[in-house]
Amino acid sequence: MENFSSYQNSSQGREQDFQKLSEKIGSSIQKISQNVSSMQRMINQIGTHQDSRDLRTQLHTIHQYTQQLVKDTIGYIKELNAIPPVSIQSEQRQRKMQKERLQDEFTSTLNAFQAAQRKAAQKEKEEVNKVKAQAMGDPISSFKKDPQLIELQGGNVNKFQQQVQMQDESELESLQEQERAIRQLETDINDVNQIFKELGAMVHEQGGIVDSIEASVESTQDYVSQGTQQLREASNYKNKIRKRKLILAIILGVILTIIVIIIIWQAKS
Repeated sequence: MENFSSYQNSSQGREQDFQKLSEKIGSSIQKISQNVSSMQRMINQIGTHQDSRDLRTQLHTIHQYTQQLVKDTIGYIKELNAIPPVSIQSEQRQRKMQKERLQDEFTSTLNAFQAAQRKAAQKEKEEVNKVKAQAMGDPISSFKKDPQLIELQGGNVNKFQQQVQMQDESELESLQEQERAIRQLETDINDVNQIFKELGAMVHEQGGIVDSIEASVESTQDYVSQGTQQLREASNYKNKIRKRKLILAIILGVILTIIVIIIIWQAKS
């Protein structure tokens, strides 16, 4: 009785863990989706009159938070898949459907997040290239507008170095920040690619495990049915033996009765 009670408590605990993790995954997916919408809105402002360093900082912050949220979510999904399966086939199928739904939603959200990452990287590169193109541009036209600049920069100094030295320090700092952001975006995009691979492997493995579990459950049911049938056959066999014994007992009784009658008749004669 204690074993059954402990088994029941263990099953209830696993079910509670499954539901808690499912809710946590669903909540994370919703947050990721909301963050992606905010990212897309900010990305569309890059290169416009609404663009600013504060905007880039906000975009970087929300992107890093979302990246960590994605990593946490794939961890939750792994924990969900690690929960031992239930023995009841209907409940197992329900869990399978719930996990597939969460994984599909996560995959869709992850696609949107990666698309936003790539768009942000593209926009950042375009802006960096514009700044570099301006810095590397032909300075002769600028010199014509400013004769004093010709006198000051008449030496054999590299064009790019001359133009960089003329740039405002804040612009240079902004350029460096953009380049760091691009490198970070590229790293994060690769991380998301790896998460896609892990998710794909889990889905494939989970499908095999679920099919194996269902096959095992069906095999167990078949085995139980076969056992029941064998018990019925054994019971029928025992009944037949009993009937045969009864018939033999009756026949022996009749034979003994006849023999007794014959002996008594011979004695009287």
